Amino acid sequence: MKIINILIFLLFALFTGWQFNDPDSFIWVTIYGVVSLIAILKVFGIFQRNMVFLIMVALGLYALVHAPYFWEWLTTPNKNEIVGEMVYKKPYIEGTREFLGLVIADLSLAFHLYWKKGE
Repeated sequence: MKIINILIFLLFALFTGWQFNDPDSFIWVTIYGVVSLIAILKVFGIFQRNMVFLIMVALGLYALVHAPYFWEWLTTPNKNEIVGEMVYKKPYIEGTREFLGLVIADLSLAFHLYWKKGE
C-alpha cells in the first residue's frame, strides 16, 4: 500500500510541476499539490478522513462546472483535438482536460478513502 501511495505522490507531484506554465496555474498547482500531499501523508500515517472527503466533494463539484465541456467534446467528431494545442474558438478542449484532471484527482482521493487492503 505504501508503494502505491508513493507512486500516487510522485505522479501528482509531476502533474503539479507541469502546471506552472498554465495561465490558471495557482488553481491546478494547488489541486494537484494537495492530492500529492495527501498521498505522502498517508505513507506516514497522517491522514484525516473527513478532510480528504471534503476535498473530494469540492473537487467533484468543481468537476461538475467542467462537465458541459466534456459533454461537448464527447459529441464532437474529432476526439484527437484534446491532445493538440488549445484553440480559443474551442474552449471545450481545455474544459475537457480540466474535467479529466479533476476526475483523476478525485479517483485518487477516493482510493485513499476506500481502499483498505494491506492497512
